[in-house]
Amino acid sequence: MSSTSYPLPSALAGLTVQTAGLPVAALQRMLLAEHERFRELHPRSVALAKQSREHWLGGVPLHWMQDWGTPEPLHMASAAGAMLTDVDGHTYADFCLGDTGAMFGHSPPPVVAALQAQVANGLTTMLPSAVAPEVGALLAARFGLPWWQVTMTASDANRCVLRWARAITGRQRVLVFDHCYHGQVEDAMVRLDADGEVANRPGLVGQAANLALHSGCIPFNDLPALEAALVTGEYACVLAEPVMTNCGMVLPAPGFHAALRELTRRYGTLLAIDETHTLSAALGGYTRSHGLEPDFFIAGKAVAGGFPCAVYGFTDAVRQAIEHVQAAKASGHSGMGTTLSANPLALAALRANLAEVMTAEAYEHMERLAERLEAGFMALIADYALPWHVSRVGMRLEVGFALHAPQNGAESVAAHSALLGDTLRLYLLNRGVLVTPFHLMMLTSPVTTEAAVDRLLALWREAVVALLGGDVAGHAAAVIDDVAGAGGAKEVRP
Repeated sequence: MSSTSYPLPSALAGLTVQTAGLPVAALQRMLLAEHERFRELHPRSVALAKQSREHWLGGVPLHWMQDWGTPEPLHMASAAGAMLTDVDGHTYADFCLGDTGAMFGHSPPPVVAALQAQVANGLTTMLPSAVAPEVGALLAARFGLPWWQVTMTASDANRCVLRWARAITGRQRVLVFDHCYHGQVEDAMVRLDADGEVANRPGLVGQAANLALHSGCIPFNDLPALEAALVTGEYACVLAEPVMTNCGMVLPAPGFHAALRELTRRYGTLLAIDETHTLSAALGGYTRSHGLEPDFFIAGKAVAGGFPCAVYGFTDAVRQAIEHVQAAKASGHSGMGTTLSANPLALAALRANLAEVMTAEAYEHMERLAERLEAGFMALIADYALPWHVSRVGMRLEVGFALHAPQNGAESVAAHSALLGDTLRLYLLNRGVLVTPFHLMMLTSPVTTEAAVDRLLALWREAVVALLGGDVAGHAAAVIDDVAGAGGAKEVRP
């Protein structure tokens, strides 16, 4: 990848605050230098990438693995705790943690022990294992909903929830938020186009259907748009992340969730909260810690300690409605679930993670380190008058390249800088720290250390100083002047 992959958008030209406060030419030079450094440091990864291109699409077994911004895919040898080791022997403090899948650390010992014990006693049987009652009770106690089902992925869980919602309400449409992320669920693959109309998401491959026929889409935090949609009586379900996470972090405005719940109830629409990325918020997820009252609750990735598994829970009223649907429907396969869902391995991992890993003590450690990370970034922003902000929900944190935190997905995407994100991510990676691809999200785990947090902050500061070329005072004055001239606040802070 060359610097020509990052032309400066014309809308940002000449406006320091909109180029995230760092010189474009310096970013381009740093990125090129880091590409060369990567190749020098990772000869084995480079060689494996060449071999993999003989049989794997794009040289990787999942095409998303190309999206780290590295010149060649980094190949992993092992992962344990909050550390990764690559095939060239380099170790990394891991703040990506499998993009939340390994939020509790790689291979938590209780989960490993449970999986090892179960492997010898069957991998899949399509029958409930002996721990099923305990797992159900643990899910109810942890997340607060009484009824549960298990799937392989959060995408599967979301699909099931939307199918049940349509069956229960007799309505066909579902409502999602612009730039949301709910896995590979087709109903959520819609966006608002330039004219504000709902359309299939740009880049969606091979989709013949017009998804807007059955999916509505509105901006996050927009209560007038929400009521205008729901008042039509068309929507079976609102599917929402409690905090938007995949387009960059967008926090709910004060009172948003209370209004979302009140409006969905008023207009007879079911509410599904997808916590796949926000189990990091607190013990019990954002739903439990903020007193949300969804009809459906979805969790994946981290819920079983990184083992492929997801769950969806629902209220007793929903359970009664589902049983009514089941009693009234024609005989035959429901089309929900897969043969491997709720296999004995998944239930063993779920039990171990819920009972022994996902503990109050673990969350206390994670939040303390996330607060340390947040304070470090706030100090960095203040020291160099960077027009950035920090968003955090529990143990999940993101640095955003705009003066103020975004209120919806479109604002978050508009503030993103691919050049800056890729440059900083690769600078960190080449020095033994991983943060998430696509955007600069970071997670702390129960086994993350203060030393790792301090190393991440020190390297990020080092990169900023290098990019500014030492002219810190002049840079700060220029940014403040630009912000003031653009009508922004003179005080540069999130």
